[in-house]
Amino acid sequence: MLVFEFKTYGKTNQYQAVDEAIRTTKFIRNKAIRLWIDGQAKSWVELSRHCALLAKEFPFANKLNSMARQAAAERAWSAISRFYENCKKGIFGKKGCPQFQKGCRSVEYKTSGWKLAEDRKSITFTDKNGIGRLKLKGTRNLHFYQISQIKRVRLVKRADGYYVQFCISVERTEVVEPSGVAIGLDVGLNAFYTDSNGMAVENPRFIGQGEKVLKRSQRRISRKVKGSENRRKARQILGKRHLKISRQRKDHAVKLARCVVQSNDLIAYEDLRIKNMVKNHCLAKSINDASWYQFRCWVEYFAKVFRKATVAVNPSYTSQECSNCGVIVKKSLSTRTHVCKCGCVMDRDHNAARNILASGLGTVGHTGTFMLDMSNALGESTSTLVGAILPQQVGS
Repeated sequence: MLVFEFKTYGKTNQYQAVDEAIRTTKFIRNKAIRLWIDGQAKSWVELSRHCALLAKEFPFANKLNSMARQAAAERAWSAISRFYENCKKGIFGKKGCPQFQKGCRSVEYKTSGWKLAEDRKSITFTDKNGIGRLKLKGTRNLHFYQISQIKRVRLVKRADGYYVQFCISVERTEVVEPSGVAIGLDVGLNAFYTDSNGMAVENPRFIGQGEKVLKRSQRRISRKVKGSENRRKARQILGKRHLKISRQRKDHAVKLARCVVQSNDLIAYEDLRIKNMVKNHCLAKSINDASWYQFRCWVEYFAKVFRKATVAVNPSYTSQECSNCGVIVKKSLSTRTHVCKCGCVMDRDHNAARNILASGLGTVGHTGTFMLDMSNALGESTSTLVGAILPQQVGS
């Protein structure tokens, strides 16, 4: 599934209609959650049937396309099913019980309620909300895909405007020449990551670069009267600042992940639990800014596209164990150099990356050099699922 995003341009009344459609989506989702809490809906089919009843009861809900109403109910059932799965797995702590949504920023249409122009430069929404025709501006070309391949159309509201996302049902694959190289990655805060060859990539620290502007924008909000138009404008400016930082972070992760996957046939990295690591309030801000999990997601995505192998290894003792002799050398976080009795002296992260690579090669069942037939290894499903624990990994 590919997702193409275009910025939309329209009139003020069209944007107001989009906002109304988004509010209706939130209303239907919250109604579905209420039905589940009251015990009146125990399956997705019952929630889908209730959408038609809401359209008859509330005139504003009837304005929204029927499939868009079903998509809103799907969002509620997705949260409910995730809660059930977490309960079955016995996850410690909060299980993610579905909550009523306070802020909604998107409305989703399926295969009806919209019509794409022949030149693919505009889209018309045909339901009763009155959104009408919106111009599209983007770098993607929709001419390569049939209309029947577009399974979802999503209208998204952001701080800098409105966007249309097209979910296209197509399998993306690219062919590259095998390099016969395996690499281990150790992510960190001083350097974004250090590989098993000793090369370190600088941590961009996007929050640190824009922190001064963010603080100034936040102070301007605090000086405005609540509910005033000036406060709304100040909040929009702050939202644009945060949006820019998030886009910088994503762009960095995408480009870096693509480069790593194209250059190597096997990528090993730590199976970190970011949710637990950010509980340390001293490092939480820096860890979130580094966006390790986002980088991992894109590495696994591009590995699937280029048919490469990825392995998530257990992070235990990767920094303490000597990559040369295997002896455990205790060291604190402030100790940045690994010094072993066997004479091995190297950077702490470099030592960890070498241990990660060794564990990754052992996980996929490789014991010699990496010059084996990669065509057989890549033909198997060796990529680790996003967020999957180690016993669920697929070995070669």
